[in-house]
Amino acid sequence: MDTRGPKAPGGDALRDTAENLFQELQEHFQALIATLNLRNILFYRLEDLQKNVNDLMVQAGVEDPVSEQGARTVDQHLKM
Repeated sequence: MDTRGPKAPGGDALRDTAENLFQELQEHFQALIATLNLRNILFYRLEDLQKNVNDLMVQAGVEDPVSEQGARTVDQHLKM
């Protein structure tokens, strides 16, 4: 026995539309999460690269490592 009561006209179509919309939203949300995770990974890789470049510059005797200018560039890029 169906406990939901009588079916409304077009109820199946409405339910199907709502399920499709929910599925699309879920897919978009998962894509957004993947993009944010990738940005996070890339940020830390850039940070490590910057540290390595600074270490090499110090070892080479260059006086002005790329610390502040590079950090500002990375921060500005992540705010986009």
